[in-house]
Amino acid sequence: MSEQSISDDFSFQNLNPERIADALADVGVNPQSGLLALNSYENRVYQFIADDNQRYVAKFYRPARWSDAQILEEHQFTQELLDEEVPAVAPLQLGGSTLHNYQDYRFAVFPSVGGRAVEPGDLDQLERIGRQIGRLHAVAKQRPFSNRPNVSYQEFVTDAMATLRESPLLPDNLQEAFWAIAEPLAEHLKCTDIGAFTQQRLHGDCHLGNMLLRDDQLMFVDFDDARTGPAIQDLWMMLAGDDRAERTLQLDVLLEGYQEFCDFDSKETVLIEPLRSFRIIHYMAWLARRWNDSAFQQAFPWFAEQRYWEQQVLTLKEQFAVLQEPPIQLQPNY
Repeated sequence: MSEQSISDDFSFQNLNPERIADALADVGVNPQSGLLALNSYENRVYQFIADDNQRYVAKFYRPARWSDAQILEEHQFTQELLDEEVPAVAPLQLGGSTLHNYQDYRFAVFPSVGGRAVEPGDLDQLERIGRQIGRLHAVAKQRPFSNRPNVSYQEFVTDAMATLRESPLLPDNLQEAFWAIAEPLAEHLKCTDIGAFTQQRLHGDCHLGNMLLRDDQLMFVDFDDARTGPAIQDLWMMLAGDDRAERTLQLDVLLEGYQEFCDFDSKETVLIEPLRSFRIIHYMAWLARRWNDSAFQQAFPWFAEQRYWEQQVLTLKEQFAVLQEPPIQLQPNY
């Protein structure tokens, strides 16, 4: 991540309701209702009704995480998707810009879009999701990112492992067991050559929680982790369950929809389990980095518990074993 040295205690400690209202008024948006905090931990996100009786969402970015250029590139991507009629949520342009700054807090204002969560496991729905990701990627491939980061071993494994080594949250009595599996797993992942595959713009965190069903339409939300990488990064998180045959079927169905709009390189299936390993390691480090943020301690209290780290040792062992198996093989038409 493009994070500078900054204390997480500082990140949002001064972002009170009065400052939020003043920031919004500064760009001509005047809340008439209370500010409803939405589920977001990396940033701070609030829903409200303005004086035009419309519902909006204000997103205040975590200080120092992304540069202005990186945030604006995310905004541009979502607007491109909307322009091509791919359902996505893009920020409003207010005063000639989508990104605003008030007393060192950067923020954007979005239209509030309702919708219901997407349920996993439905193959017909999975084909629809494949179509929507295919449409997203058809737009994504039209031009590259210039400022957003790449999916990389350095960020997701090397930097994450360094964070975990410095964290006081890994219990002393589990240090040996944890590193006995984490280190060989990280070493094995060095062989993953992500750069050998075609690189493109991605949603970056494309899982069911970042999709909404609205008016029977699938909509993408939260492009905060948009980055460059192989197409499979936006597809593999849609696969559910531990049964290999089931996940192979799910991928077949997903790609049946996807390839209505985009070609897919079947060789990318070799990246599925390495990318899953990247995410497991990176997620632990993300929680460790943010632990001083009280919102994280309230939302993820189990992260500091012995049983969580015991489970992570087992998870890493299972993932290391899966990496020894051949990758998913697709049907010949892929």
